Amino acid sequence: MAFLDVENLKVHFPIKGGIFGRTVDHVRAVDGVSLSLEKGTTYGLVGESGSGKTTTGRAIIGLNNITSGKVTFEGKDITNLRRARADFRKDVQMIFQDPYSSLNPKKRVIDIVAEPLRNYENLSKKEERKRVQELMELVGLSPESILKYPHEFSGGQRQRIGIARAIALKPKLIIADEPVSALDVSVQAQVLNFMQDIQKELDLTYLFIGHDLGVIKHMCDKIGIMYKGRYVEEGTASDIFDDPQHIYTKRLVAAIPDIDPKKRDEQRQFRQEVKAEYEQSYNDYFDDEGLAYPLQSISDTHKVALPEKG
Repeated sequence: MAFLDVENLKVHFPIKGGIFGRTVDHVRAVDGVSLSLEKGTTYGLVGESGSGKTTTGRAIIGLNNITSGKVTFEGKDITNLRRARADFRKDVQMIFQDPYSSLNPKKRVIDIVAEPLRNYENLSKKEERKRVQELMELVGLSPESILKYPHEFSGGQRQRIGIARAIALKPKLIIADEPVSALDVSVQAQVLNFMQDIQKELDLTYLFIGHDLGVIKHMCDKIGIMYKGRYVEEGTASDIFDDPQHIYTKRLVAAIPDIDPKKRDEQRQFRQEVKAEYEQSYNDYFDDEGLAYPLQSISDTHKVALPEKG
């Protein structure tokens, strides 16, 4: 059994209508997602805005109600057990997308980082201050800056403060929801490399949510591609980037900017081929409702949402 197992996860939000506000339909934000995450690895959840990737992450950690499905963490079913979820939340923390809005501007850094410690550990003021200073030093910030407010830091530094808060309880799993998308490109690489460094140092496991395939390629061992609440493809980083099979995945890979001048002609040709296939064969990849078909294994590590033959 994997470190984290998610089986057929569904999150449907009701649509109210009529005079009495009855449920007339549902938005199927997540519609049958399954994933397995091994300890010490990074799983990338990818898709455009509205694909359901963030809702999936929030449902796993308990911030969204699960309509159906099962979430197992270290062999324990934590889907509907409140006590188990309380323990689970100590072991699982979240890094949010926007470091500007995820930190309370009215609180000093010491209060922001110490918040989870105050909820779960009974530390004296002296012990708490020492722990926060150690965390600040771990994320590459001055221990003396704990009395400052968030606005006194840069965007990259603020995200490091958010990471310090996330690792305060020594979690086992971190769900990172587009943790660098709000940062300048020049700062993104610093934060990503830092996240990889502390992953090794603290033996962390990441569920990394994002839409930038360049970032995902840099960070992730295994990747799931989402579209309208369902997977269209899942595989290793090599499967996804070197051998994409679904037209949606191909479009995402084709959109990655050219960095290597030697491969620009090859990438340009790939884009043209994907564009032609998208225009001619788009309907072959989706059902009558425009949704992805169930995943089918094409190798030991690679699954693609394609219609069954015959």
